[in-house]
Amino acid sequence: MTLFGTAGIRGPVAERVTPELAMAVGRAAGRDGDRFVVGRDGRDTGPALAAAMEAGLESSGANVVRVGQLPTPALAFASRGRRGVMLTASHNPPEDNGIKLFDDGVEYARDAEERIEERVDGENATVSWDEWGDGHTAAVLDDYRDAVAAYARGLGGEAEPGTEPLTDLRIAVDCGNGMGGLATPQVLRALGAEVVAVNANVDGRFPGRPSKPTPETLTEFLSLLADGSFDLGIAHDGDADRIVVATGDGEVVHEDTVLAMLAGHYTRLSDATDPVVVTTPNASARIDERVEEAGGRVERVRLGALHEGIAREREAGDEGTEVVFAAEPWKHIHTAFGGWIDGVTSAAVVSTLVADAGGLAALREPITERPYRKVSVDCPDEAKPGAMERLGTSLPEAFPKGEVDTDYGVRIDLPDGSWVLVRPSGTEPYVRVYAESDDVDTLVDEATSVVETAVAAGR
Repeated sequence: MTLFGTAGIRGPVAERVTPELAMAVGRAAGRDGDRFVVGRDGRDTGPALAAAMEAGLESSGANVVRVGQLPTPALAFASRGRRGVMLTASHNPPEDNGIKLFDDGVEYARDAEERIEERVDGENATVSWDEWGDGHTAAVLDDYRDAVAAYARGLGGEAEPGTEPLTDLRIAVDCGNGMGGLATPQVLRALGAEVVAVNANVDGRFPGRPSKPTPETLTEFLSLLADGSFDLGIAHDGDADRIVVATGDGEVVHEDTVLAMLAGHYTRLSDATDPVVVTTPNASARIDERVEEAGGRVERVRLGALHEGIAREREAGDEGTEVVFAAEPWKHIHTAFGGWIDGVTSAAVVSTLVADAGGLAALREPITERPYRKVSVDCPDEAKPGAMERLGTSLPEAFPKGEVDTDYGVRIDLPDGSWVLVRPSGTEPYVRVYAESDDVDTLVDEATSVVETAVAAGR
């Protein structure tokens, strides 16, 4: 059984992420350690799945700390020195839910996920009754918010408690009825900003807007910004690991531009002789340009495996190597703060950089923003392996002058600096096409045609 995608286990609670599965995963994970923190997002199905997960963990001998509703990054923060489980489907619709596992603040690597899958498939019995663990409730959200604010004050260095670097900023935050409402407005206010929060009440049915923040779902929020009374806009998904940044007049800043801002900042901030930024194959070359200009290098790893890329670079590097930042579009790991994806910390750091630069425009100005597009081609999950196998041949044939990389999907780098990447989604029934080029529409159309032919051949 393949349970884990690129971001834990996700799917409809009626068919996939059932209480039975949560209990089975809990029994399997409980064999990895004796202490777990368990949290959940605001979805209606969260309490039942959390109860099943706790039962599975305790019946395998683990002790459980229940931390209730909180952002996924806050759960990861709480899992330092122990293990953690977050019940969330992130940006998926309300009928879905999911399971994410953490070890000492870091998501489970692929080999650990495979170990859980094997246990769920095989013998997964409870331990003897007198070896069962127990549980208690604890509050961790205040500690997390305080830690994020302290980190942003010094941008990873020393700062006086109570410093308010955002005093002159007015920021709008769309929390999307998700977990961001419990953390981001509070952190930004602690840093001195004037904050207007919308959709800040937690509601697992996401009545304000769909949980995934996109230019289409953020229409009302962007209209609010367009009146020009804000310096910055920030939006989150359901569990606040993702962040979208918008200008004060309602323009969504491209996710790779945000990544390039942060990557360049952290590279310049580092005093390491070999500062490294880890990102993914679908990330723009604008990131490489900013990091290399600041004296660092960029390394890529498969989508959904930033934590594995960080570990790889740390293991392969010498004493002068430092992974200063890791990110894929929308999701960032601030490595000096912690080993997890953290949209709340991104909100605080981006806001602090904006204040320091005198505005968002000054941060964007040095970044070359070439045309970039992403397209999704319908493809059932069971058809993805065959389609990708065919694309390993047909896509290079369609672009014979390109350099081919098949490590993480199929990526073609063309002589003029353009590139196209095709990879299967790990969470949705699509094959994704990513491209960057001065003539991006033509490149996308050509690649999409090849993908559609490859998918159709398997039907």
